[in-house]
Amino acid sequence: MEYRPLEGFIFTISPFNFTAIAANLNTSVAVMGNTTVWKPSTTALLSGFELMKIYKEAGLPDGVINFVPGTGSVIANTVLQDKNLAGVHFTGSTNTFHYLWKSISDNIANYKSFPRLVGETGGKDFIFVHNSAKPEEVATAIVRGAYEYQGQKCSAASRAYIPQSLWKQIKSLLLDMIAEIKVGDVRDFNNFVNAVIDEKSYNNIMNYIDIAKKSSDAEILAGGTGDKTVGWFVNPTLIQTTNPHFITMEEEIFGPVMTVYVYPDDKFEETLQICDETSPYGLTGAIFGTDRYEMMKACRKLR
Repeated sequence: MEYRPLEGFIFTISPFNFTAIAANLNTSVAVMGNTTVWKPSTTALLSGFELMKIYKEAGLPDGVINFVPGTGSVIANTVLQDKNLAGVHFTGSTNTFHYLWKSISDNIANYKSFPRLVGETGGKDFIFVHNSAKPEEVATAIVRGAYEYQGQKCSAASRAYIPQSLWKQIKSLLLDMIAEIKVGDVRDFNNFVNAVIDEKSYNNIMNYIDIAKKSSDAEILAGGTGDKTVGWFVNPTLIQTTNPHFITMEEEIFGPVMTVYVYPDDKFEETLQICDETSPYGLTGAIFGTDRYEMMKACRKLR
């Protein structure tokens, strides 16, 4: 058996939020025998540059991984028209991946081969709770999953389905935990929540919070405020909604915002169906409960 590289170079596009992904997207390709043209996120240039220095110090030959910062559209328009494009290795927004896929389709007759596309895009991570769950575990998971790294992960928890019988206790635990969270400079390790990546992100997150403030379908239980005087800080926000299809239950926010929908205990399966059909994203989710039979039922329903 022979493993052979693809016929050409790979276009790698990395996000701002995981420096390790920038490493993986490129080095995995290089290990398999292809060169890369690497377009890093414009908000993660420094970490990408430091990676390149490490690669060079470790002995990586010049021209294997090619670090090309710049505007995405400018770089993509050049790269996607090159006949030697053999593949795309991508992590980022769904809309951007749609654009890349369509552009490659439009240029398919120009390439030496058929480019392979590998993409990981958005997420709307759920936490689904059965009434056999332990409230302390659920509350801890929500706080860690939703607010760690300011929710700037496609895998960040951002919607929760909680049975009526457990909500009072879980809500109390959540409010106590959120009240203890410190927000501030990342260099102080006592701060659990830091600034979000840039002003555009801050404004986008605050827009979702403002929608919740004005809606009769939602109530802000904690947070709901931000401060951009010394950085783009959004305080960890907890929203309760009576509408399982409320905008913050469906759309990816990429910020420290968790929305909870409280469902009747006897509507477990029906609410699982709502959870499954709510969002186009199928990235990550968690089910909490101690009833093994019901957990198996939930896994089958969501598979």
